[in-house]
Amino acid sequence: MMTGREKRRDTPLNRKPIGRLEPRFPALAVLCATLVCVVAACNSPQAETGSPFFEAAQTDTTHWPSTFGFGRRATAQEIASWDLDVRPDGAGLPPGNGTVAQGAQIYATRCGSCHGATGVEGPNNRLVGRIPGDAFPFGTDPAQIETIGNYWPYATTLFDYLLRAMPYDAPGSLTPEEVYSLTAYLLYLNEILPEEAVMDAQTLPAVVMPAHDRFVPDDRRGGPEIR
Repeated sequence: MMTGREKRRDTPLNRKPIGRLEPRFPALAVLCATLVCVVAACNSPQAETGSPFFEAAQTDTTHWPSTFGFGRRATAQEIASWDLDVRPDGAGLPPGNGTVAQGAQIYATRCGSCHGATGVEGPNNRLVGRIPGDAFPFGTDPAQIETIGNYWPYATTLFDYLLRAMPYDAPGSLTPEEVYSLTAYLLYLNEILPEEAVMDAQTLPAVVMPAHDRFVPDDRRGGPEIR
């Protein structure tokens, strides 16, 4: 004898017809249908030759003022503070220099709280570490941690990143001399530079990073070829 629950489970009225889907979010379904209609209208031949959508896109801005009366022109000094661009070959490096010893002092006060006392403790990104033999297992070992010493291809772009984006709580606040010093110290911690090294616009581009030859320029020109 079947229980009431079993009868209820087996009743055809409790079965949903095959092929019928009941939307759980009716409002979302309506919104999606509306967006599909709008996109279809915009992509239709009529939209290209005189539909209300096309005409509005062409005429909505014709009566706008030349300015909206807020903001101001940036000063030359403000533009210069953001116009920072150091390339892999060293182009754009500013005057100045820095040493490993100076970098150690700056790191302790400006960087250690995020990256650890020696660049490995965290809590943020690990900065220091080499792989035996300078192997490059990142394509096969997703758990391998990327550091300056095992992954960064150019010392010059390390300078560029520190200059523009660090420290996290005050990006762009470091002077070129401080950045040269920090770069020297971080390269020293990664056993790339000796302790007496001095970094400047001439010596920094000459540093060859362990992972330098692991990267190649992307010289594709829009075709299907991949080197």
